[in-house]
Order: sequence, then C-alpha cells, then structure tokens
Amino acid sequence: SRCCATCAAPPGTSMPERHARAIQLAAAMFERDTAVRALDITIGDVAPGRATATMRVTSAMVQGHGTCHGGYLFLLADTAFAYACNTDGPAVAAGADVEFLAPVHEGDLLLATAQERVLRGRSGIYDVTVRRGDESVLEFRGRSRTVGAVRPPPPG
Repeated sequence: SRCCATCAAPPGTSMPERHARAIQLAAAMFERDTAVRALDITIGDVAPGRATATMRVTSAMVQGHGTCHGGYLFLLADTAFAYACNTDGPAVAAGADVEFLAPVHEGDLLLATAQERVLRGRSGIYDVTVRRGDESVLEFRGRSRTVGAVRPPPPG
C-alpha cells in the first residue's frame, strides 16, 4: 500500500512512517536554510523522492535584459531538487543540467516540482520542472549523492 503517489517504504518501515520522516527532514532542513528563507521561497508537497518550491520573481532578481536572472531560476529548481533528494536522509548535489525554455519576468509566480527518477545505492537522479502557470519555463536534471549511510535499495 502507498500513502501517496511516490511512497515506497524500505523494508521495516511503513508508507506513512516514510512520508512522515520525509516531512520531518524537510522541516529540519528548512530551519537551517537561510537562502530559501531570505528569498521567501515556500517549500510544499514534500513526500519521499519529491518536493515542490514556489517563488515570486522580485525586482531584485531582474537582470539587464529585463528578465529574471537565470541564476535565480536555477536556484529555485535546485531548491526543489535538494528537498526531494533529502527525504530519505542527507544527500548533496553531484551535478545538474538545466534548459531555460522561456523568459521570466518580475511578478511571475513560479512553481518548481522535483521528482525522483532513479535511486541506486548512494546515487540518485531527479527531474525538476519550473512552471509559470501551465507554461514550463525551465527543465532541470539533478544528480545526487548520499552522504553517510547507504540508502536501502528501492522496492521492486
């Protein structure tokens, strides 16, 4: 059984336990995440292997072409990725690739949705889509590496 669309509990834990742990780890991470809080990024929909992050583009994020600086877009995608890949324990980014699909402007409300694609041993691959409403403005693929104990293999 599953408590949500992505929960697949490791041996010895139930789905609700894994989901509760993911939320607990995200809350603890948020308390230490001064960058996310300073940019007023909201973390939501945390579950094993997934997370969302929301950010409104401010005037301070606009570069010389009148659009949002790509670094802020990357930061938003990287934030959702970080919260998704830390739902089972501590992990860090090993690398990422990004595709900018559409310009973003001051006042735009952006939603980044991160989803685990592959998890093997200490390595993971996560896809993140950043949307403005129904329009995808950025695609991001992140590679994670667990620090500390090796994660249990995914079921099945």
